[in-house]
Amino acid sequence: MKKPTISLKARALRYLSMREHSRMELERKLARYVEEGDDVGAVLDFLEAAKYLSGERFSESLVNRRQARFGNNRILAELQSHGLDAQDIENVKEELKESEVERAVQVLHRKFRHAPQDHQEKMKQAAFLQQRGFSSRATQAAMRVSRDEDDE
Repeated sequence: MKKPTISLKARALRYLSMREHSRMELERKLARYVEEGDDVGAVLDFLEAAKYLSGERFSESLVNRRQARFGNNRILAELQSHGLDAQDIENVKEELKESEVERAVQVLHRKFRHAPQDHQEKMKQAAFLQQRGFSSRATQAAMRVSRDEDDE
């Protein structure tokens, strides 16, 4: 007996029930299941009109998942790769700007418990933050914060 096929709308709702998706990401996932007569664009338009699919909610969700581990540059690049509106990305950028130094300090102190002993170690720690997408300003500020503050 053949399994019943699931409609595109049902698949989309299942994906959205697990986590927020961008329109581009959901379209890519649904493209595998398109059959003759299906219109992915119409399904996505319906989901947006019914408020099941939202770029703003997706960006908030992604930022909440990533901000404890990554810097602004990395998060904003990921948002751009999902094809979000420039206005949504600009709003997120302003929100993240305020907390970047604090997040850089937390990430650095979680990875490296002790202050660098020499120049090579200092460069290693700075490179770690840069690879995580933190700005040069946030990296320099985080490197200046004493590791003794964690004990308080």
